Amino acid sequence: MGALMMHMCLVAALGAPLCGAAPVSGSLEVLIRTPVRVQLGQTTTLPCWLNPPQSADGLEVSWYLGGHYDTPVMYYRAKKFENASQEASYVGRVSFGLKDAASVGLTAGDVSLKLEKATVEDAGDYTCYVSSEQGYDSASVRLIVTEMGTPPLLSAVWKEDNTVNMSLGISDEQPKEARVRLENSPQTESGSLAAGWVLFALLLTAMLVSLGVLYWKRRGEKAKSNNAPAEENDNLLPKESDVIQPTSLSEYSKCYVNVTLEQTENRYLTIKGSKLRDAPGDFPDGDQVTCITAIKGTPGFSSGRHYWEVSLGRTDPNVGLKKSWWVGVTSATVIPEKLDFTPTASHGFWFLSSNPNTDSFQFSTEPNVLLPVDSRPQTVGVFLNYDSGELSFYNVEDERLIGSLTATFTAAVFPFFNPGKGDKAAMEILQRDEPVQSRDMGNSVESTAQETES
Repeated sequence: MGALMMHMCLVAALGAPLCGAAPVSGSLEVLIRTPVRVQLGQTTTLPCWLNPPQSADGLEVSWYLGGHYDTPVMYYRAKKFENASQEASYVGRVSFGLKDAASVGLTAGDVSLKLEKATVEDAGDYTCYVSSEQGYDSASVRLIVTEMGTPPLLSAVWKEDNTVNMSLGISDEQPKEARVRLENSPQTESGSLAAGWVLFALLLTAMLVSLGVLYWKRRGEKAKSNNAPAEENDNLLPKESDVIQPTSLSEYSKCYVNVTLEQTENRYLTIKGSKLRDAPGDFPDGDQVTCITAIKGTPGFSSGRHYWEVSLGRTDPNVGLKKSWWVGVTSATVIPEKLDFTPTASHGFWFLSSNPNTDSFQFSTEPNVLLPVDSRPQTVGVFLNYDSGELSFYNVEDERLIGSLTATFTAAVFPFFNPGKGDKAAMEILQRDEPVQSRDMGNSVESTAQETES
């Protein structure tokens, strides 16, 4: 899947004790229970079901962790599991489960995820995505993995000064120690020796009981801590370095870059400065939007943080907003013009797209992931953090995240645009007079497409 690991912030998938994201169709609604807690190494079920109850046997059901949409935890389609793109760490550990004892499973709309042999790395937010011909919906379940600690390690050491050092190791903490002094050292006479050892045994028993109580008290505190706020369990949740937190718009002025369109001859595009739209006339691909109307921007990037904005009709409100467009990045040197070519992450294309015939946005992932549209943006802000792999899309006017994903880039990537077809409004790549140069801007590269084509 082209090393793409889509950490995507779905605005429709949020956790509540019993909730479902706003459904696209009244015939399909996903409900969940969250959070779910499981002890390390045990089996658990993440409850997820359809409302009203309906058979999910012929539906598309996907489970993802943390937005890794190109490597699903489990992917079910056409009445069978598809494992080609499954995250390797879940192979053989996941299947459909039952949300409760009364559930009859998939035929009644129970699409719960059964997870075996839970690991610390399994902790996080899981998205259940269900799609049918009538609509789609998704919801998220938080999984918390707890680790109770190992049995105590007890030791007793006799010292020359008539003392016994007792120690109890609790989990991975420092051992707890206690010292017992014997008033009379063991005697050589058999009677005194026996009495001394009886006294020693009694004291040893008392210390073991005391330290045992301490251990179980501490263990109980650990169990109670599992009900504490999420931040107290951060060590059991994904590390911050593994979870991309979308950057706020206020930070973007520090890394704004003026993107210009690549100089290329494309008879299917009309380009004037930083504006572009579909050219008049007939297209060999009909009304379908394909790469023949796509174009790259420059410069490209091989490191650092970069931000640019794309207007979708803001400067010409009389003609309305664009509804057909692609915006993102690509590592392709030349954009293929083959009509049967599908620009997906596996081919080096990471973008957000809009289709005028649907009420959702879509990422270029496999399988497809749709995001419900609350309102169409006038301006889309694109933020790229090449080093961490973050690619975020914002509704600039509303200052709201549309979606965020991550990818492991192995080559330079270039801004990528497609004005779509049929809109009155043009697409414009916005320019700033004096973009601020941040120390995080990293390296930029010029496009080599013309050299390759020649």
